[in-house]
Amino acid sequence: MNELTPEMQVLKAKLKATWMSGNYTKFATYMEPGALEILQNLQIQPDTNVLDVACGAGQLSIPMARAGVHVTGIDIASNLIADARARAAEEGLTVQFDEGDAEDLPYPDASFDTVISLVGAMFAPRPDRVAAELKRVTRPGGRIIMVNWTPTGFIGQMFKINGKHVPPSPLMASPVLWGDRAKVSERFSEGIADLRMTAKYYPAWEYPFGPSEVVEVFRQYYGPTNRAFAALDADGQSALRRDLEQHWSAHNRSANGTTCIEAEYLEVIAVRA
Repeated sequence: MNELTPEMQVLKAKLKATWMSGNYTKFATYMEPGALEILQNLQIQPDTNVLDVACGAGQLSIPMARAGVHVTGIDIASNLIADARARAAEEGLTVQFDEGDAEDLPYPDASFDTVISLVGAMFAPRPDRVAAELKRVTRPGGRIIMVNWTPTGFIGQMFKINGKHVPPSPLMASPVLWGDRAKVSERFSEGIADLRMTAKYYPAWEYPFGPSEVVEVFRQYYGPTNRAFAALDADGQSALRRDLEQHWSAHNRSANGTTCIEAEYLEVIAVRA
């Protein structure tokens, strides 16, 4: 059993509220084309037993199920699990979606052939617990696959801007350290037969409007940005918006009124010993 201190219980409740705020289901539609391209490149075969950790509203789980993969998805946010179940039911797909925590997965040892997390498990506050749980539920010879934002990449730097305006909890390990090769090697130093890490750019991440509108999409729909704005007074919100708009504008590769960015991530593929 994963015992929590009172302080960690408070943080966990706050994190759950964060990911339930905004509308991640709508937010993720802009990332879905890239997610599908990443998934295709991973070549997960039909009849594979897969656990999708921090699955959101099923952005990976649903297309995997369509392809004949046996999928279980888990997420801390109750509303996203409800959305994922509704999406699966609408398509007549059999997917098990569970509400739960990446640090305390409710599955037996060696339950899955592949355990995957697309920029999700990296946000749990205790990374050593996450690493231990990902390894525990993966069968020997199975794969653990993570897509994690890097500290120096576009999104890592965006989180740094957020943190300047709204400092994170001291109990919260930096999520983007899951995008640091040395840290990942340390976390997967035991129980792993092979570890491969590759820096890549998130594919096809575009918006049909300019950077200021993109910032507004994040403010409305992306939980961490939504909560950051909510924690600030009017002047603080203006300052955060200004810094975020400058960040998006400075890195926008489009010149026709739309927004296109290169966001670096670290692809982690670990084979369970």
